[in-house]
Amino acid sequence: MRRWLAAACLVASAAQAEPPPAETIRWVAQDVPPHFSFVQGKPPRTIAELGRGEVDGFMRVLLARMPEFRHEFVEASTARYEAESRRGETLCSTMHVRTPARSEWLYFSHLYPPLISREIHVIVRREAMEKVAQGRPPDGRLVLAELLKRQELRLLLARDRAFGPQIDKQLTQHVVPRLAVGAQLSGQLLDMLRAGRMDYTLEYPTVVKDYLDRVGDPGALIALPVAEGLSTPLATVSCSRTPEGRRHIEAIDAAVRKLAAEPNREAWVREWRGNRAEPQDMKRLNAYMDERARGGPRIE
Repeated sequence: MRRWLAAACLVASAAQAEPPPAETIRWVAQDVPPHFSFVQGKPPRTIAELGRGEVDGFMRVLLARMPEFRHEFVEASTARYEAESRRGETLCSTMHVRTPARSEWLYFSHLYPPLISREIHVIVRREAMEKVAQGRPPDGRLVLAELLKRQELRLLLARDRAFGPQIDKQLTQHVVPRLAVGAQLSGQLLDMLRAGRMDYTLEYPTVVKDYLDRVGDPGALIALPVAEGLSTPLATVSCSRTPEGRRHIEAIDAAVRKLAAEPNREAWVREWRGNRAEPQDMKRLNAYMDERARGGPRIE
């Protein structure tokens, strides 16, 4: 009897010593190189398999500082992200711009200031550049509001995608065809543009350059700056508006503030950006991180 009691106590003691299983944060993964890239066409399975672009590179740095959570990556379109969130499932994403409509089903926080690579451009075929860009102002920036008035030009965009407050405001004032695309969306619209299915689309120039390198057709598409593209907001992180999502967004926000307060900021910036950091980007990044380190949570 005593032996049985002793054995039972040992089992109970061992069970108490085991830490509780780590909570899992499920992250939306979309193939949008060079910002977030799938390796061999598959989403990452671990933090180590994340790429080194702007978005997945920052996640690699940030998530390594959240060891209290398991991190799982789920290939999901924006439509699936919304559908699962509205059903009460919890996902988080670093690739979705905050909009009033999305705030109904997502919590948001901020990650870092806008980088030069985050400026939206008008993308056209090289042979159609003069047709689209006629009457371009002296500063070389197209005005999207004027382009949208030209009925002879065909614009096609991804459904559910947001581009920042100024561009989104212009798009709501016009009927713009939207195409349902999956999680591997970066090449679909650009394939259609190269094939002449529309006259122009909107995208980051770095995404276009990466796409043209992959398809072996450099110079086929041209990225033209647009005045409204300068309003690209802060990079955001979002989680489903559920109790679990609230816990996750609070933990992510705290990790960003902890990252901002690290004394050797240059080390993790190099890990994230390598030698690609522009002086203007670094000036904005340091000012933003100084404020984040001093401030409290930024959750919307």
